Amino acid sequence: MNYFKFLLIILLTYQTSNSQTNISDPIYIKTVILKPASTNSYNSFIRLGEKITLSFDDLNADEYDYSYKIEHCDMNWELSNLMESEFIDGYAEERIRNYENSFNTLQPYTHYKVVLPNENTRLKISGNYIISILDENSDVVFKRKFVVYRPQVRVGVAIFKSRDISYLNTKQAVEFTINHPNLLINNPSEEIFPVIIQNGNWQTAIKGLKPQFYRGTQLLYKYNKETSFWGGNEFLYFDSKSIRNSTLNIAKVELGRELYHSYLYTNEERIDQPYTLFEDINGNFIVRTLNGINQDLDADYSWIHFSLESMENLDGKDIYVQGKFNNWKLDESNKLKYNTQSGSYEANILLKQGFYNYQYVTKNNEGTVSNYDIDGSHFQTENDYTVLVYYKKFGSRYTEVIGIGSGNSQKINN
Repeated sequence: MNYFKFLLIILLTYQTSNSQTNISDPIYIKTVILKPASTNSYNSFIRLGEKITLSFDDLNADEYDYSYKIEHCDMNWELSNLMESEFIDGYAEERIRNYENSFNTLQPYTHYKVVLPNENTRLKISGNYIISILDENSDVVFKRKFVVYRPQVRVGVAIFKSRDISYLNTKQAVEFTINHPNLLINNPSEEIFPVIIQNGNWQTAIKGLKPQFYRGTQLLYKYNKETSFWGGNEFLYFDSKSIRNSTLNIAKVELGRELYHSYLYTNEERIDQPYTLFEDINGNFIVRTLNGINQDLDADYSWIHFSLESMENLDGKDIYVQGKFNNWKLDESNKLKYNTQSGSYEANILLKQGFYNYQYVTKNNEGTVSNYDIDGSHFQTENDYTVLVYYKKFGSRYTEVIGIGSGNSQKINN
């Protein structure tokens, strides 16, 4: 039995009953990317009829026989009661036929890719969807969520500083308006369900908002406290496109027994430092390499060594390094351990070559996650915000997504 699959059996990947996507990726699955086919788009939101691509690497490199399965969900990511024929034209489950092995890499892997819709699977309605990757025994290997919308309303989004004097310099608030001139909504408070997402991270999404004001065919959401997010700080980053040499924010590179090891410069806590603007991609990552033609197959893997110096009192809290590269999950694979010899918190993560954003977050014993304990929080921080509008008409059997709006805190209002 392959080493990675043996470890998977020991670790027993599981799924809890209250979330259809609360499942950890196995250690041999890496670089899972689910994004629209359009350029410079990172979040997994697509218009009905547009294409979305899922790709991933299997480090076992044995051309394993994987399939995908599409499921429709309600706005809480619980499976809907629809039959497959009601949301899929074709097959909801199909074998993945597009896969190739890596070329000239120290870490062998098989790269898989599936594009939706395709000739066998076409989505018929809007809503929340889960795509699951299944092994040859039809067991779930990993899952990802995506949203399909069919625009029937227009959504205007604006970002404001917090009006709460206690968070004036640390939080950002989202105000938005839903315009529905061509859609009759009988009971907006009971049929319209907006969700606000910061930087594509569902873990901090805000929901449960009711319209505060009505103006003709407009629904106005002028909340401030209820729609406030911690601004956080600009994401840290590194670039491993040249795997043999130190590059952007990589202090040194060493060749280990099998793979290269890239040691990042030790990060210092930024909680007491003034805000400094520098460009980031809001937690996302891009696979790229200087030493190849096809980045999907030529990019290699290396061990990235993270280190953090922190003088904060973190009793009862664990520190994690996170970003889109690990689907914002917090588990043992990205948890920092304190090294008494170096006096810093450290973590080693196997990543494919590319440009990566990351941040340090803490989680206390109650499970509360903070993105400001280590790096601080500033109202000036540049963040992306997305407002999704869910609609469940009285008597309808499923929840639609009828609109999407976006805003960026670079244009923040007082």
